[in-house]
Amino acid sequence: MSTDELMRAVEEAKKNAKKRNFTQSIELVVKLREIDLRRPENRMVTPVYLPHVPKNKLAKICVFATGDLALKAKEAGVDAVFSREDLMELREDRKRARKIAKTYDFILAQPDLMPLVGRVLGPFLGRRGKIPLVLPLTVNVKAFIERYRKSIMIRVRDQPQLMCWIGTEDQPVEEVIENAQRVLAIIEDKYGTVNIEKVYVKLTMGPAIRVR
Repeated sequence: MSTDELMRAVEEAKKNAKKRNFTQSIELVVKLREIDLRRPENRMVTPVYLPHVPKNKLAKICVFATGDLALKAKEAGVDAVFSREDLMELREDRKRARKIAKTYDFILAQPDLMPLVGRVLGPFLGRRGKIPLVLPLTVNVKAFIERYRKSIMIRVRDQPQLMCWIGTEDQPVEEVIENAQRVLAIIEDKYGTVNIEKVYVKLTMGPAIRVR
């Protein structure tokens, strides 16, 4: 999919959308063909790093960690850090567990806490199309967190299509296109170009404009 095709579609989507009293997101919609989603290997829930993310669209992140890793996560500026004890308490506090699953875009956990995070938060994360992700012990925590700050989660689960935001209407079009190309590359790598049936872009409250 060429840069020119995306440029034309994004500019047309911005032109055709009515002005609102808020800054609208620009969304990418991809429809797939001949994908049997009854087979787990054909489904997808994966984070995608976007090179251009406005400050008001940065992801909210929480971390489940202990000791030095917890300290590094706090220093990296994550939105919340939870200890092993917090996690144990969440087993009996479903309301708080549900709120955590709803509030944060990404839930990261040190390796040995992953099984417990999955058991405690899994039921609440799954219905929201989220998954807990490993925070390795040996990574540069600040760089790791910053990458997830500029990431989105894309999902193909029970319908052969996905929709995600790729920018805002006040961003330079070139930045929006680079973000779109990053998402499309992940989709093409997973399903192949031949299985991408239609691609659209739209503003939050605007009509969908077909790219191809």
